[in-house]
Amino acid sequence: MHPPSHRDYVSVSLSGQETGSYNNSKQWRRQSCWRKWKQLSRLQRSVILLILILVFIFGMASYPTITEHLRSLTDGVPDTGSDHVLKPLIPHVLPEPVKQGHPALPEQLSQRKLSNKRGPPVLQNRLQKKGNASDAIVDETPVDGEKERKEEGVISWRGAMIDTEQGTEGTKDQEKVDSPSNLDAKFSKESGAIRLEAVREAFRHAWKGYKDFSWGHDELRPISKSYSEWFGLGLTLIDALDTMWILGLKDEFEEAKIWVATELTFSKNVDVNLFESTIRILGGLLSTYHLTGDTLFLDKAKDIGSRLMPAFNTPSKIPYSDVNIGKGTAHPPRWTSDSTVAEVTSIQLEFRELSHLTQDPQYETAVAEVMNQVHKLDGKLDGLVPMFINTNNGQFTHQGIYTLGARADSYYEYLLKQWIQGGKKETQLLEDYLQAIEGVKKNLLQKSSPNGLTFVGELSHGQFSPKMDHLVCFLPGTLALGAHNGLPADHMDLAKQLMETCYQMYVHMETGLSPEIVHFNLHQGSTRDIEVKLADRHNLLRPEAVESLFYLYRFTKDNKYQDWGWEILQNFNKYTKVSSGGYTSINNVRDPEYPSPRDKMESFFLGETLKYLYLLFSDDPNLISLEQYVFNTEAHPLPIWPSPA
Repeated sequence: MHPPSHRDYVSVSLSGQETGSYNNSKQWRRQSCWRKWKQLSRLQRSVILLILILVFIFGMASYPTITEHLRSLTDGVPDTGSDHVLKPLIPHVLPEPVKQGHPALPEQLSQRKLSNKRGPPVLQNRLQKKGNASDAIVDETPVDGEKERKEEGVISWRGAMIDTEQGTEGTKDQEKVDSPSNLDAKFSKESGAIRLEAVREAFRHAWKGYKDFSWGHDELRPISKSYSEWFGLGLTLIDALDTMWILGLKDEFEEAKIWVATELTFSKNVDVNLFESTIRILGGLLSTYHLTGDTLFLDKAKDIGSRLMPAFNTPSKIPYSDVNIGKGTAHPPRWTSDSTVAEVTSIQLEFRELSHLTQDPQYETAVAEVMNQVHKLDGKLDGLVPMFINTNNGQFTHQGIYTLGARADSYYEYLLKQWIQGGKKETQLLEDYLQAIEGVKKNLLQKSSPNGLTFVGELSHGQFSPKMDHLVCFLPGTLALGAHNGLPADHMDLAKQLMETCYQMYVHMETGLSPEIVHFNLHQGSTRDIEVKLADRHNLLRPEAVESLFYLYRFTKDNKYQDWGWEILQNFNKYTKVSSGGYTSINNVRDPEYPSPRDKMESFFLGETLKYLYLLFSDDPNLISLEQYVFNTEAHPLPIWPSPA
């Protein structure tokens, strides 16, 4: 056994303390530090004070640089010393789908408190002068041209471009570089390059979603990471071919070309819509052939073109709406024997071009017969046409309703464009177009209250409706194209007024994206110009507004049109971009907190919207020159025929 342990005691005495106990109070520590400081020599204390002063001065001098560097990192802007090209980063994308509850919400939901309603800067100024107020017009930061919103999480694009310019400024010829004209030119050039790259990035992101989740199918469903089929012919891929070529996306184009060569076949027992397959597939293949010279696309165009011809086998020669491209049969919709006027009169550019290339007149003859019959028909109102035409007797039906929106819109567009395509020789087409524009001015043109926005409404049995589809925003571009080709100068004036209205359809909405349909106020005392019904608040990523912006900028060189298009692109990125790839149409442009994604990316977003944005931001007039090409209604450029020698 071990002996019992003995306790040892240690006594510690702390000198300098009256109580003889340990004291760790703040007062004691301060006294101790002061004693140590006093124990230092005068020289040591002077050196320490000098060092502290120098550190303080250096910190104050470095503070602006450090904070600017941190801000650039936060905004996704490279250091000002970097030589890399600035690629804007847009954080507001729709995240990947969640397993429960609502469809995936945009990332901006984490910033709900900043979703103040956005109003049009121009109209807000007018309203302030008049003393009116509107909950749809409350932009707190009106600017000239491009907006500079400083809300949390929203990138200041103009600021990013300025930073890039400062970071790459050279030192040679400083006086010349610093002159206002040269700074403006440099800013414009760098701004254009940034915007062009932003469109390329948007296309790559959309293409990634299509490639990952719907390759070879018609349309991407980005939220559910799946696809939808309409005809089963790879609509998105074919629609996007010439866009990739124009944007210089060679790798993406080559992989799409391989699919066309090895997978695309029209020997399918499937019904297709004559109009949609003509403008998207036939038009896309013809355009890509002309841009690349690759006969692969011409051969495919001949194949689909010939398979669509049974649609014209009707008693009236007005084509049916649907064709079975495998069986070689055609029929009208199950519920009617009518076709829409826009559909049967907006296939002419493509079939005329097919005849021009193949030297086979059957295609042009068939579509020319349609135009001749419509030209002679009764039931027009000052050149305006009804929306439906019967395939049996060739007469207009549902008469008395006139619109430049759905079911009639592209009839007017193709009157002008056929005239341009054919070398401005077909006077019947020109006369019908000019008469129709006068009919629009006389019957459909009005101004809203309180700010006098010029808009195109509808007429139903003599009753005017202030309803305007987003589709009507094709008209400013068409009017500008006509004026550029020698038509009356007041067409350009009207184009500019309508372009302003279409832009206001975007900035009036809280998301900065236009709804499908708006109604304008005509009553005196109204506080806002634009109303949107609940069922009309969706946005389908449509191209008509940016299409017209392209024409207006190409002809006027007014930079505000580029700025407007830049705003629209940023809002597409903010509210419709899906993180896993692709963009989605949305249900509610009035709700920035939850715009309610529809889970569908239309093929025309790649075929038209991004293409027109790219052309809008380009300052090269020879990039798809409007002296050499005319765009079909799906934004596929087809050549203007040279005049015979």
